[in-house]
Order: sequence, then structure tokens, then C-alpha cells
Amino acid sequence: MKKPNVAILGATGAVGAEFITLIEERNFPYENLKLLASSRSAGVELTVNGKTYIVEEAKPESFDNIDIALFAGGSISKTLGPEAAKRGAIVIDNSSAFRMDPEVPLVVPEVNPDDILTHKGIIANPNCSTIIMCLGLKPLHDLSPIKRIVVSTYQAVSGAGKEGIEELERQVQEFTEGKEMTANLLPTGSAPKHYPVAFNLLPQIDVFLENDYTKEEMKMVYETQKILHDDTIQVVPTTVRVPVYRSHSESVLVETEAPVSVEDFRKACAAFPGLQVKDNPAEQEYPMPLYTSNQNDCEIGRIRKDLYNDKGMNFWIVGDQIRKGAALNALQIAEYLVEKQAF
Repeated sequence: MKKPNVAILGATGAVGAEFITLIEERNFPYENLKLLASSRSAGVELTVNGKTYIVEEAKPESFDNIDIALFAGGSISKTLGPEAAKRGAIVIDNSSAFRMDPEVPLVVPEVNPDDILTHKGIIANPNCSTIIMCLGLKPLHDLSPIKRIVVSTYQAVSGAGKEGIEELERQVQEFTEGKEMTANLLPTGSAPKHYPVAFNLLPQIDVFLENDYTKEEMKMVYETQKILHDDTIQVVPTTVRVPVYRSHSESVLVETEAPVSVEDFRKACAAFPGLQVKDNPAEQEYPMPLYTSNQNDCEIGRIRKDLYNDKGMNFWIVGDQIRKGAALNALQIAEYLVEKQAF
């Protein structure tokens, strides 16, 4: 089996570090590995599978002779993604830059793997909340086509990067010391106002758009429709930042074309790759972010029928947004390309 030459862009960040961890854990095959980052991080030494690499500054020529380029995300994707693809690399990108480009497949490997091989040099990783939700949607969608989704997310501060974790930690310390909590980052760095997330909930992630939904919320609308290949699916999202370090949680109400029983849906979830059913109300067993952190699979539970609509299904789904919501999903796409020898 031919092994790819692999580059990781953003190797020193949270998602880049997760790429390295997962490459080691999953014995991802590669011939050569190149670690790339901004000029600020160039020169840093990182160890992968016992070998030390020096992080290089990312430039267009960095992608010469690279087969698969894993992009951890960020604005640099818009510039370097097309440059890497032009040089023959298949770019798997974690940013939002290419997700809605009709020429770029948007992929959750358990949901729409066939889209991977339609790429023209770039494959997009969906938003973390969309990935987690789609793992719960697909087994239901296969039982009866989805018509409408109402989703509320409870998103960990690490979704805002390591700065989000640091801000929560600082605010907790300030609170316990009786000081006024300072906020510089959340709900979003560019906002004119910032609020503490410690002991609080922020019903805003990213900026508000003209329709008063946030950019994060509209990502869930358009990305879900694209992944499920149906732009008639109605998606009504509310995204909330919560004082949790890691793992996003989502409350999802779905209406399907025909009624689906709880038992049939639970069985479909149990058989679905990447999902674990944790659903035993009598024993208080349900998914929680504390226990899904650093886990590859998402957990689904609180599965129950809509009280008033026999075509409605409620569920609660939780997943590590740095793993399945970012690095793992991208690496699974790369694994598919290797399995098919399509690089």
C-alpha cells in the first residue's frame, strides 16, 4: 500500500496537537511528515511517533510533493488551500473558507463518504456543532427523511481556542478571590461588548447577521442541508456558549416525513459508526460533556418522542468538538483516501 506524504498546517495549535495525537493513536500511515505553522511558531520542536520535527513556516512551496495536507483552520486556509491544491496536495480544511463552495465536498465520513472522491483538490470539514448533530441525524434520516430540525447547542469554551479556556480559568479564579470578573474574548473577539462565561451562559457565538441569527447558527443551517443533500430541510438553531472546557452538547428536536419509533431509532443509533447510545433514564444514564471529552465517539441519549407530534423525535447528543468536531473527522477523511489509494 502506498503511503502519503503528509503536511499538518497549524501544527502548534489545539487542533494541530490533536492531529498529532490521533495520528499516533490510530497508526495513520505516512511516508513523510511535515509540520507547518505561522512564522511566530516556526522553529518549535514537536515529536511524532518518537521522531522530532522542527515546525516550518507555511509557504506555498511547503506543499511541493505533499499528497495530503491537513489544515487545522484559520484565515490562512483561504490563501494556502488553493496553493497547496495547485501543487497536487489534497487539502482537508477545518476552516469555514470552502464549506459552502459548490465545488468543494463537505464531509462527515460516517454520513456522506461518497462525496469525498468528488473533490477537486480541497475537501471541507464541517463546523464542529454540525458534525456532532449530523451523527445523530443520519440514522433517523435513513429511517424517514428529515423535514425540520430545532436545535439548541451548549458549546464548550475550547471552541473559541485555548484563549477561551484561559479566560474561563481566569474568571473562576477572579470570582473565588472576590474580584470583578474580566472578559476580553467572549462571546466573540470582534464584538463591542464582552461578557464573563464563568457561572454564566452566552446565547451568542460569532457575530449576528441581518436575520438576527448568528454566523455560527447559520453555518448549522446551510452545512446540514449540504451534507444531507437536501436544501429543503428546515433547521432552526440557537447556539450557546457554556462554562465547560471541552465537548459540545446539543438538544435536537427532529420532524420526519413518517413516524419513527423510539426503539427503531435507538437500534439504528446503536448500529451507527461513531455513535454510542447512552440512554437509560431509570438509571440516570445520559451523555455529558465531562465524560465524552477526549473520546472519539459521540454519545446520544434522552431519546424520546415529541409530546404532540407523532413524527417528532427528541434527542440529546454530546461529542468532543476538538476530536470528532475537528481533527478526527479530518483524519477519517484522510484515512478514507488512503484506504481507496485515492491520493
